[in-house]
Amino acid sequence: MTYIKKVCEKNSECFLCKAAKENRDEENLVVFRGSKCFVVVNKYPYNNGHLLIAPYRHISSLLDLSEEESLEIMRILRLSIKALREEYRPEGFNVGLNLGRASGAGLEDHLHLHVVPRWTGDTNFMPIFSETKVVPELPGETWKKLKKHFDRLRL
Repeated sequence: MTYIKKVCEKNSECFLCKAAKENRDEENLVVFRGSKCFVVVNKYPYNNGHLLIAPYRHISSLLDLSEEESLEIMRILRLSIKALREEYRPEGFNVGLNLGRASGAGLEDHLHLHVVPRWTGDTNFMPIFSETKVVPELPGETWKKLKKHFDRLRL
C-alpha cells in the first residue's frame, strides 16, 4: 500500500516515465525498448511474469495513442506473449487496460497494458486468510529470465 499511495500522489514522479528516460534498464526492470513503447516487469506482480507495456509518452487515454504507438503496443504484446510462453509455459494470459481510477487503475495518468501469465490453479488460499499473494519469484529474477528472450526475439 505504501507504493500504491506514493504512485497515486499527484506530485510523485511517474515510475514509467522515470524508467523510460533513465539508462538503468535492469534497475528499473525495463526488459524491452521499442521505438514508441517499452516493456517493464511489474514490481508488484499479480503472478510470475507480470509485464507492463507502455508508450514512452505520458498519456492517459487510449484515444491519444498515435497510429504508430497503437501498432507497436500490439506488436510488443505479441512479442511479450512469445517470451513468456518460452520461459514460463503458461496455460493462458490475462491481457488488459485499466482506464481511469474507477476501473481500478493504480497509475491512471500513464497508459499501460498488463500482460499476466496464468496457470490452472494459480490462485490459492493465502489472499483469503492472510491478505497475502504468494509470487515465488522476485521481479529482478523475472527480468533476468525474460531479458534473454526479448533480446533474441526482437520485433
